[in-house]
Amino acid sequence: MSDVKELVLNIARPLVSFPDEVSLEVVESADFLEYNLAVNPEDLGRIIGKQGRVAKAIRTIVYSVRVDGPKKVRLNIIDRTSK
Repeated sequence: MSDVKELVLNIARPLVSFPDEVSLEVVESADFLEYNLAVNPEDLGRIIGKQGRVAKAIRTIVYSVRVDGPKKVRLNIIDRTSK
């Protein structure tokens, strides 16, 4: 689980202008290991990319990592401004 967390952080930090504000929270449910990625609101567009291409590429890499057990990995990009 920590390997996936480090992978997501190592992918996301170089893409943003405020790498110190990148945070990743892991929430475990019955079926999923949900990784909630939060960045500075100004960097949200950089993580999502045009037509979601960057987010899709990050998810493709993360979903290809094998995890122990039957749970699936899910990567959510959280918008902090909506809270």
